[in-house]
Amino acid sequence: MQSTTAGQPLQSLTEKELRLDVYPLTTSPQPLEVLAWVRFGPHAMQVRARAVRWTQKAVGIEFEIGGQKHRTWVWANAVDRA
Repeated sequence: MQSTTAGQPLQSLTEKELRLDVYPLTTSPQPLEVLAWVRFGPHAMQVRARAVRWTQKAVGIEFEIGGQKHRTWVWANAVDRA
């Protein structure tokens, strides 16, 4: 995974896609363990992550690769409970 992600930007949903002005935001004091599809540049991969916030359409996740922490927003249908 480290070689695939090296030098590639982690993609995230935009503010326009998130629509936080329309969908209520839930923040969890107890993150949920999930499997989520993320993209680094053109490369898609599934990672073990923690869902820390979400809306009806999107999930904010945190995960680590090679000791480096990452945070991003992904579409809700890209996430499954671990």
